[in-house]
Amino acid sequence: MKKIMIIDGGPRKNMNTAAMIEAFANGAKSVSEEIEAKTVRLYDIDYKGCRSCMACKLKGKPSNICVFKDDLKPVLEEIAYADGLVLASPIYMGETTGELHSFMERWTFPWLSYKDYSNNCPKHMPVVAIYTMNASPEQMDFVEKGVGMSEWIIQNTMKDFTRICACNTYQVKNYDRYEFAPNQAEVKQAWKDAHWEEDLQKAFDAGKQMAEKILA
Repeated sequence: MKKIMIIDGGPRKNMNTAAMIEAFANGAKSVSEEIEAKTVRLYDIDYKGCRSCMACKLKGKPSNICVFKDDLKPVLEEIAYADGLVLASPIYMGETTGELHSFMERWTFPWLSYKDYSNNCPKHMPVVAIYTMNASPEQMDFVEKGVGMSEWIIQNTMKDFTRICACNTYQVKNYDRYEFAPNQAEVKQAWKDAHWEEDLQKAFDAGKQMAEKILA
């Protein structure tokens, strides 16, 4: 059995990010029964970002997996031996959620050796980032700056990295309840009608492609 770990950095269980994750998982599982796609929702577990405890850098027993004992530790251990990884998040203020950013600190910092600045990642695997956002495709340069360091670390470590973006997504299910610009619901609906199924298909295809890679 091959395992793909899906890290859901979004707070809402039934909105855009969750739908993209489901499409990805369905694509992966469509390839073979030998593929397991396991989703972990960061908002459902109790953890914080790196505490700079430096326990991963102790002389004689350095660790390339964060050793701090909380709800994230077993997730990080499971990822270390997975065959593929998905990092999913809505984009808030041009960046991924704080939960995903904190995850990234805990996931990547132990790889770095302060002795010789080498990178000791436990296992290399294909990684897909799924971002959902209110931003338009024309505003993607702003988003790229916000997620730049995280993506740079992944690309320079894992090498096999793919980004999927769903732009201009619905922010709420009922626009009448909130203060938005006039006709915002109609504008969003028109974009959704034109692009949402295509976005879901991109996620499905990415899941299928990752499964095919790890089974090859």
